[in-house]
Amino acid sequence: MLKIQFDRRADRPDAAGRCPIHLRAYFDGQRLRVATREKCFITEWNADKGRFKKPFPGLVEANEYLDILAERMHARYRQLRASGVAVTIEALKAALAPPAVEAPKEEEPAPIVLTELYADYQAALKARGNMVQSMVSVATTLTHLNGFEKALKRKLQLGDYDLAMHDKFLAYLREKKKLGQNTVCKTVKHVKAFLRYVREDRRMPVAVESREMKIRWAEVDKVYLSAAELSLLEKAMLPSTLVATRDAFLFCCYTGLRHSDLAELNKANVQTWDGSRILRLTQTKTRTAVSIYLTPPAAALLDKYEGTRAHLLPAYSNQVMNRYLKRIAQLAGLREMVEVVTVEEGKVVKRQQPKHELLSMHTARHTFAVLSLMRGLPVAVLQKVLGHAKIQTTMLYAKVVEDFQHQEMRRIWEGNTASVPAVVPNPVCGIETAVA
Repeated sequence: MLKIQFDRRADRPDAAGRCPIHLRAYFDGQRLRVATREKCFITEWNADKGRFKKPFPGLVEANEYLDILAERMHARYRQLRASGVAVTIEALKAALAPPAVEAPKEEEPAPIVLTELYADYQAALKARGNMVQSMVSVATTLTHLNGFEKALKRKLQLGDYDLAMHDKFLAYLREKKKLGQNTVCKTVKHVKAFLRYVREDRRMPVAVESREMKIRWAEVDKVYLSAAELSLLEKAMLPSTLVATRDAFLFCCYTGLRHSDLAELNKANVQTWDGSRILRLTQTKTRTAVSIYLTPPAAALLDKYEGTRAHLLPAYSNQVMNRYLKRIAQLAGLREMVEVVTVEEGKVVKRQQPKHELLSMHTARHTFAVLSLMRGLPVAVLQKVLGHAKIQTTMLYAKVVEDFQHQEMRRIWEGNTASVPAVVPNPVCGIETAVA
């Protein structure tokens, strides 16, 4: 049986004269004395009851504390006896030790969802001044990632996107979405840029390195019009509803403008140089300043629409104009069959399509580049007109100029210098060489 009482150790007063209160326990022929960490003056202690009395400050709380100590020791004693374990002084002392405070568990970091982090990446690009046109392609990649998650039926965390998961994403793009090789390449380009942002800007670990995400762009034949085809388009009899689109397309063939730049042309872009008119503008896509000489056919189109609209030339949405162009080219007689080569499910697929079905507003830019090279415009000059940052981009057009290649080979091997005329009457384009 356990008996507990509290007493005041009068033999150990502190400097103020207060003495410590001890707990005494008697059990199974053993005795235990434990300090309670409480002290009081003799006038504050009731020796008969073994409790504090007035005027001890915090009287009620102090006596409750002694009751708690006694109850904890009784509970420990009963527990040890019930379990058949020998009751020792050390075991009872342990009952009076302050309960161990569990260290707060570290909260597990919230999972980093890949698509949510990609949305942060989009916001960062926008804040850094990326152009709307480039952001559209970035957003398309997020759409593909969301679709990939739906196919997996789970959210992807950042750490999930390793090389094996990347390969599954590529398979999804090709097999499920039926995307072409270069569209897949463009998507991978955005994923690589996103992962670089995560690693370098956000200082987060990624599970796959960009160099491991290897993919090869497919060479695509650029559709362009020959000089004869361009002439057919110029002379074609068309319904009045299609004339404006034809004229806008021809103007781009004469200047190399993109649709986005055509749509923004205004009077401030037209300036004079050496008695002729030129275009000076900053390209919408690349923000590159270009200066383009207006040949007589291009200038005549400006005159045709002068004062009839806010912008210099008619320009509808790119999708609408592309649809109109296919009908225009068909009416102009551009029915030559063209071989279109694609890669589908790892196989090279060749199809024959009429050329008019392949025309778009960007065909005008290709046409301008190819015809300019065929007329002898130096590649370095063409680079400036097109606004390419790298000459390698312009050189892609040189690869498709078969006639120019054949002419040069004949000139070198057969000594036929007449193949490439030094001066061509009525050139399609020119380049500003000096500023008035």
